[in-house]
Amino acid sequence: MAKRNKTEKEAAEAVERVAKKHPKLFWTAVAILLVLAIAVGVYWYFFIYRKQPPQEPVQPPLGDIVTDELSIHFLELGNAYAGDCTLIKYGDTEVLIDAGSRQNSAAAIVPYISKYCTDGKLEYVIATHAHQDHIAAFVGTKAAPGVFDSFECGTIIEFPLTNATSEIYSDYVAKRNEEVAAGAVCYTALQCWEERDGASRSYALGENVSMQILYQRFYEEKTGDENNYSVCMLLTQGNYHYLFTGDLEKEGEESLVAHNDLPHCKLFKGGHHGSRTSSGEALLAAITPETVCVCCCAGSPEYSVDPAAIFPTQEMIDRVSRYTDAIYVTSLAVNVTYTPKHWEYASMNGNIVVRSDGAAFKVEGSNHSMKLKDTDWFKQNRTWNGATSYGNYRNYPSEEG
Repeated sequence: MAKRNKTEKEAAEAVERVAKKHPKLFWTAVAILLVLAIAVGVYWYFFIYRKQPPQEPVQPPLGDIVTDELSIHFLELGNAYAGDCTLIKYGDTEVLIDAGSRQNSAAAIVPYISKYCTDGKLEYVIATHAHQDHIAAFVGTKAAPGVFDSFECGTIIEFPLTNATSEIYSDYVAKRNEEVAAGAVCYTALQCWEERDGASRSYALGENVSMQILYQRFYEEKTGDENNYSVCMLLTQGNYHYLFTGDLEKEGEESLVAHNDLPHCKLFKGGHHGSRTSSGEALLAAITPETVCVCCCAGSPEYSVDPAAIFPTQEMIDRVSRYTDAIYVTSLAVNVTYTPKHWEYASMNGNIVVRSDGAAFKVEGSNHSMKLKDTDWFKQNRTWNGATSYGNYRNYPSEEG
């Protein structure tokens, strides 16, 4: 200790001698070191600290799903792209709606489904429309086999029409045909609605729980907007109703309202990832939703760098806010740059699980269970206008996705 103190004393005296002998040099060095320290601090704050994902409170793991509960799972997809994959479970019956967003999403989707589909069979599979972000993980990759290779499927219900010519659509058809050859039956939503060729409008999942395929005119009419071919399904549990419309757009939503007696909905899967061209007033006024779950990567510039078009959009939020503040979002874009376009993803709510026994109703997120309006991302990028009048939504051309 005495030796260390002597060394420190000698060092201090040496610095003092240099300062006296070369005062200008000494203070120049101090100034340079100070400037460097400030520069390092500024770099750390703006390029490291500010780039970190917002730290939201972490919730405990989701509780076990009990047999008499209906559970609806909105999945994160293992990458930074918008897409849909929804698992519905009631007792020993599972329904899967879509499998996006890319083929490699199968690496996230298949293990998740396997935790709940313990017998290896999905009783019902619904493919809403032919966009990549809804069908790619049905195909999967060599390293991550897709849904059709990983599970036995009972009944497949899909879009009656499509304009798709993509490779992923061709691969989807090939895998679907393999599933049919292995014993699955495949119907279009139109066959279900018309109850022909063995198809039905309504399918019972168990006691007091059923799903109904709804009608909209683009099951029969061609359109330039692939999203409007989306299969629409209403899930009913006693007096509770849950609506799924894929990426249905304005014209499709208006047709859905016109052709079906839609009930008040306990839950609505937000249309088209929170786009400004979906979740329109005509549909919302008919279903008056209590809870809205949006499958997207909030803040991602995937389809547009225009803040007004980035999911979930302000316009969608304003329309939904007339009915509820219970909006939840799966994922969050982080480390976002626009030139060049780049972003990564983290969890917002994470995998969102809605659970109900027909009386109690609960929404849980694997990351947190905060409402969208209470998150840091929302406070920095969107405005909560409450249940205020916004006017009919405008006739924008739809964004891709």
